[in-house]
Amino acid sequence: MSLQAPGMDADIPGMRAFVVTAEELHFGRAGARLFVTQQALSRRIRRLEEALGTPLFERSTRSVELTAAGRDFLPMAVEAIAAFDRAVEAVRVADDPVRVDVYDERFTPLRMVREASERDPRLRVELSMRQGLAVALPALRRREIDAAFGRARDLPGPWPEELASRLIRLEPLAAYVPEDHSLAGRSELRPADLRAGGIAMPDPAGAAEWRGYLRRLAGRFGVPLRFTAPAIGQRHLVEQFLREKNAVGLGEMSIDAAGSGLRRIPIVEPTPLMPWSVVWHRRNPRPLLRTLLGHLRPVSPPDPADRRHWIPEIDRAPVSPGEAGLR
Repeated sequence: MSLQAPGMDADIPGMRAFVVTAEELHFGRAGARLFVTQQALSRRIRRLEEALGTPLFERSTRSVELTAAGRDFLPMAVEAIAAFDRAVEAVRVADDPVRVDVYDERFTPLRMVREASERDPRLRVELSMRQGLAVALPALRRREIDAAFGRARDLPGPWPEELASRLIRLEPLAAYVPEDHSLAGRSELRPADLRAGGIAMPDPAGAAEWRGYLRRLAGRFGVPLRFTAPAIGQRHLVEQFLREKNAVGLGEMSIDAAGSGLRRIPIVEPTPLMPWSVVWHRRNPRPLLRTLLGHLRPVSPPDPADRRHWIPEIDRAPVSPGEAGLR
């Protein structure tokens, strides 16, 4: 059976989808590895099969197997992807800016990257804000970006083995309430104080790790949790918080609420900490990536006996082998 398709354009995304599915022999697991839905994965493979003019998989309700054409095509697809990745690396200018996804403008990673670039004039940075590590991971795996920030837990699918991570910040969270809120007069709050009105937060959309954090926090302290409409920018977030008269919003303690109409109230005994990690591709050789990582030193989770601070238990263990390393 011929696998030649005269005039066919290279379909790298389709070949990546094919190779991962061939490794997993399961569309659900393959989709999770690529951080795409099973439907999107099926569409990519179907387009590739149509371009090649032959099926690559035999599908049934119980199993997925490679066809003879699929077995023949697999090593060639692996080599084609590897060649494409090598070509991309070969033409990339050595001193191009390091491409970093900082999650969102209002969070700590943007400040950390800015401070690193101010300390080191060599560090030129090109920023993106995908608003979720779950959304940024596919770009990291394809090396479209060099590093991304986020909470490296509660992600859709297993951790990609080719990615490394390092815990680099534990940022305290505070409650944000309007000035006429029932709790606005308090100088500090304990988690139990949030139970009456609960927590109201904009839907994190693609940030599955932030949704997971909020659910773990609410479950640990018995606080009702309600998601509102997604916030489009910081002003919209403030507007949503201002509408709440009983529930509280949560945000990093470092956010300046002056002039917003909101009061920032510390949460104590314990203070919830947001675990920020930096993530990168283990085989990314870029010197500027190493320079950036050199400015982002690892931190350790609080001691389990520390009653002053809280992080989810799942965040205490390394997410990947050699988490603090530079591999």
